[in-house]
Amino acid sequence: MAVRLAIVDYGTGNLGSIANAITHIGGKSVFVNKPENLYKFDRILLPGVGSFRRAMKQMRSLGFDDVLRELVYSRQIPILGICLGMQLMARRSSENGESEGLGIIDCEVDRFCFDRTKQKDLKVPHVGFNTVLPRSDSLLFSGLGEEVDFYFTHSYRLQCSETGLVAAKCWHGEDFVAAIERGHVAATQFHPEKSQANGLKLLKNFLSKF
Repeated sequence: MAVRLAIVDYGTGNLGSIANAITHIGGKSVFVNKPENLYKFDRILLPGVGSFRRAMKQMRSLGFDDVLRELVYSRQIPILGICLGMQLMARRSSENGESEGLGIIDCEVDRFCFDRTKQKDLKVPHVGFNTVLPRSDSLLFSGLGEEVDFYFTHSYRLQCSETGLVAAKCWHGEDFVAAIERGHVAATQFHPEKSQANGLKLLKNFLSKF
């Protein structure tokens, strides 16, 4: 049976490019703008661009927050967060003031804080392709090798005190979490839908291995 993938539409995110990438690898996806409709699907993709605070406010107003927590915690539905979608899965963010996230993963989100005087060639936001170092046993990065390039665009990054949750790391003035993975929960700071063949392979892994 074909995987039923829901792309959460809460008013932010590059939904079209993600849907096109899913179609390109032979998958099917549906934009879902009502939380009660998520119960019909067996995979969830949580996208996002822009402000953490605004996105969480929108998700709460639509009721996606409680439903996503139920589906991920109680029903063990596989979920993939992308960029801001990954950050929303964390406990909190300091972007535009302190805000609570979904709390699906025990991580925090803060702005890059490397010494700009010593790293004058590096800018924030971090934009463009960069090399990611995946964990060897990661299902998400299966078949992608020990070093692989993906496309990033972000000013804030995830911090996880629990190292076992980290599926891949990257460097931009400092080490930061490029992806997380545990069981049926996964997320990437980079945009797989903008990362050409590597990104398509990663999306295919999510659909086929989770």
